[in-house]
Amino acid sequence: MNVFNQVSIWLSFQLSVIFLIGIPFTLFLWSIKKRNKAVKKLLSIYWKISLLFFISLLLLIGKYSYALLITNFSTLLMTISVWFWNDINDELKEYDFSYSLITTTKVWRWSLTFISLNFLIQSLQNISCLYLINSASCGIWLQPSSNFYIIIKGLFNFFFGANFTQPIAKFLGLFSLLIYTLGLIQWSIIRLPKNGRNSCFSQNGRNGFNK
Repeated sequence: MNVFNQVSIWLSFQLSVIFLIGIPFTLFLWSIKKRNKAVKKLLSIYWKISLLFFISLLLLIGKYSYALLITNFSTLLMTISVWFWNDINDELKEYDFSYSLITTTKVWRWSLTFISLNFLIQSLQNISCLYLINSASCGIWLQPSSNFYIIIKGLFNFFFGANFTQPIAKFLGLFSLLIYTLGLIQWSIIRLPKNGRNSCFSQNGRNGFNK
């Protein structure tokens, strides 16, 4: 793996932290302050879906062979989740450019889409890492999760007085993945046929233009 590719992967992870965690967290707090139901609902759904991304980080820490594949699947689901809902899309179209919360949300959605596509392209350039993350050539993909490992290790030791190891991370990741998959299947069978692409963000009327 050449230096340019290593730098590109490192940059992809840094951008992911900003656009997958930092900006949506800020937008969520902003939507609460502005009492904007559409954006609040969009971000609420997004955070539920994004749990898979954090699960994939646990699996990367545990060096699970298919961890990178799950990471890519999580970013794909996160991107779909911010474009999927017809009622939210219709609501966002009603606001003009001067409404900063909506404008920022729209820019973030497009940025998230490009970040996810870039992440997928980077992964496909190292396609063997999608199913064999433990190979020597895939080490660069494991480095970004090391910081997350340090944080969890410290918290785990503080709260439980025990050492957080890679096997524990792998077990927790796989167990969480099972629960997440069951929840996703349940939503696909029960909620999706009932509501379709309607998020039901407003049960009491449309949003006001509260700036």
